[in-house]
Amino acid sequence: MEKDTKTGYLIMDIGTGNVRVALVRPDGAVLDVKRENVLYEKDTGYPESIYFDPEQLWEQIIRLSGKVLKNSPGVTVRALTATSQREGIVLLDSRGNPLIGLPNIDHRGREWESLITDPDSVYQLTGRYPSSLFSAFKLVGIRQRRPELWTRFSYFMSISDWIEFRLSGVPHYEPAQASETLLYDVEKGRWSDRLCDLFQLSTAILPELRASGTVLGGILPDRARELGVSGEAVVIVGGADTQLAVRSTQPSLDDVIIVSGTTTPIVKVTGNYLTDPAQRTWTNRHATAGSFILEANAGVTGLNYQRLKEIFYPNEGYDVIEAELAETDHSQCVASLGSLIASEKAPLTRGGFIFDAPVSHRLTRSSFVFATLWDIACSIRENYSILCEVSGHDQDHVWACGGGVQSRTLRQFIASLLNKKIQIRNSYRQSSVVGGAFICNEALGEAEHLPETTEIVEPAAQSAYAALYERWKKTRDAFKQTYRDA
Repeated sequence: MEKDTKTGYLIMDIGTGNVRVALVRPDGAVLDVKRENVLYEKDTGYPESIYFDPEQLWEQIIRLSGKVLKNSPGVTVRALTATSQREGIVLLDSRGNPLIGLPNIDHRGREWESLITDPDSVYQLTGRYPSSLFSAFKLVGIRQRRPELWTRFSYFMSISDWIEFRLSGVPHYEPAQASETLLYDVEKGRWSDRLCDLFQLSTAILPELRASGTVLGGILPDRARELGVSGEAVVIVGGADTQLAVRSTQPSLDDVIIVSGTTTPIVKVTGNYLTDPAQRTWTNRHATAGSFILEANAGVTGLNYQRLKEIFYPNEGYDVIEAELAETDHSQCVASLGSLIASEKAPLTRGGFIFDAPVSHRLTRSSFVFATLWDIACSIRENYSILCEVSGHDQDHVWACGGGVQSRTLRQFIASLLNKKIQIRNSYRQSSVVGGAFICNEALGEAEHLPETTEIVEPAAQSAYAALYERWKKTRDAFKQTYRDA
């Protein structure tokens, strides 16, 4: 089949740290991508609160879109879609004007978690244990302490749904994103009156549900001019960044996928609504109709690696890191850096590195990076094991995507600790935007494009890692015990 090089899709991707705009061909080839940091402000009215200005975010999207399109002359944008961090929302007034943006890392609702007196029933409906991470508690926090916003508040959307609303004028909520609100019955696929009553929220604040991979409508003329795209372009319902990243790997039912980004979800695509009696996992709607995602999440992982790279390798590329890792003495350093294990209710909030004293001459900067990657891989193993306890996994392979798996060392660690082959598509670095392109193909009735598998990593001998794994467990337990009450 001849490749379509004349048309493309404009994908807006709002992560926890970055806002990205990409121009992607229907076959998943990324023509260009530009990014800026998401700009956050602290809300002093709460102990743990952060917010963003939606209008400022929109200005960033316009600016980045202009740069991307300028670099790809002759390519006509046929469709636009958005993907974004889960749990992030935008509040709007009755005229559709944005009031405030609340990211996934906003915990303004933590003071009111005790509002839910029967969390078990919430878990059965929503597939997740209720906490301030989720959107309903963010709304409660606004209601309790920001009356100047609450009196104007009319409805809300996820960040990606709001961007698509801005493009099309059609308010809506995509089911995978709705799964993160605590107001949505995940198994039945509809908003829940019962859950709204628990939070004392009106169902009137909930937009119509619209499925990922469907045409939302044409782009508004003013938006087409603002972006510099054709007025014939259509807006497609996208979805949550994890689900679109999973979509980019084109997995089969019952496949497991590791999405290595700021955090690391370990997910299994299922055909049924599954929950864990011990409430360790999440269950989400997938971006593919009729399927679900069972998830255990290793928490903040990739962000740790990025920040330590900036300290130890500020001017070097990943190739330099990998070369030095190959020469590293593995025994010099062990780390525990705040990973999350699904069987625990909260992540570690204190961590660090442990090495012999006095400091050995064999301790190098790569020792700290090695320990960081090992911490990530071990956290993935722990969560994968829990996922298998809940649902099992018989395949001999696991898919991986996201920027974190550009490390060959990390890929080998994961393969060996899971004793599974790690398979990586050629789209793994830009997985969420490539997933967005496949969503657009689905909506427009375009042929499915199967990305290439660029690498298969075989597991190494288990004995080589057993002792190091035990050292990691002891190190993590030591931090856990020392700082449990801190």
